[in-house]
Amino acid sequence: MRLIFAGTPEFAVPHLAACLAENVEIAAVYTQPDRPAGRGRALGASPVKWAALAAGLVVEQPENFKSAAARERLAAYAPDLIVVVAYGLILPRKVLAIPRLGCWNVHASLLPRWRGAAPIQRAILAGDAQTGVCLMRMEAGLDTGPVMLRRETGIAADDTGGSLHDKLATLGAQVLGEGLRCTLATGEAPVATAQPEAGITYAHKLEKSEARLDWNESVTVLERKVRAFDPWPVAEADLAGERVRVWAAQALPGGGANPGAVVAATKHGIDIACGAGALRIARLQRAGGRVVTAADYLNARPELKRA
Repeated sequence: MRLIFAGTPEFAVPHLAACLAENVEIAAVYTQPDRPAGRGRALGASPVKWAALAAGLVVEQPENFKSAAARERLAAYAPDLIVVVAYGLILPRKVLAIPRLGCWNVHASLLPRWRGAAPIQRAILAGDAQTGVCLMRMEAGLDTGPVMLRRETGIAADDTGGSLHDKLATLGAQVLGEGLRCTLATGEAPVATAQPEAGITYAHKLEKSEARLDWNESVTVLERKVRAFDPWPVAEADLAGERVRVWAAQALPGGGANPGAVVAATKHGIDIACGAGALRIARLQRAGGRVVTAADYLNARPELKRA
């Protein structure tokens, strides 16, 4: 079987490795063009590009597939299958129709819940207890295709956007490998089942403004934000007149104090009153500084210490 792999961020790298581990020919790897990155804004390659070059694979980086030339170049590889994982570019119908086995996508949610760009973080923000991955056959709609394989996993109380990302990347690679082995054995893709109409939700792209903590909200909502926005865009809050980034926090019962007030500050953490409950900040970061424990932060701001 001859396939094209299309992906861009770190999430897609284990999936490319899964393709390399199976008895398939990877004709080319498609990834987004190099983008400016870092303080120097120098062009940087995507994680998938680095992985593909390390494996000696051909890399293609079109801006899009609007031109006939871009589509014809892809078709010239004569793929049996196109595997898409967090590619970041829309594949038009003319591209979806090229491979005889269609185009597959690994999506990090239990479809139809959390279609869209940020399913991992949205699941944490919503307080979901379960999530998973789906291997689906792509259609023109946004994550609307029929599902071939799916696997579930729990969301732990301490899962962050980063830890859940890694968990689902590993699970997705396993599901993709299973789908490829099934196809190699039978010559046909796994049977796909249409997504149900009930339960459709959309995981809209994350905005940095969402990471600002409003102390009038309940502690449950704020604690989820801290976890979901780690490692990006990272929760921000006003702490006794200073803007800080909050990297780790714990929800506590309580009430009575004005939202935003420091109700306790010890080596165990800094407790901030919320609309309901209190948020104990365990790790935080001052502007231009490094991530520190609450105890280290209080050494720099001893006026906050209170039993």
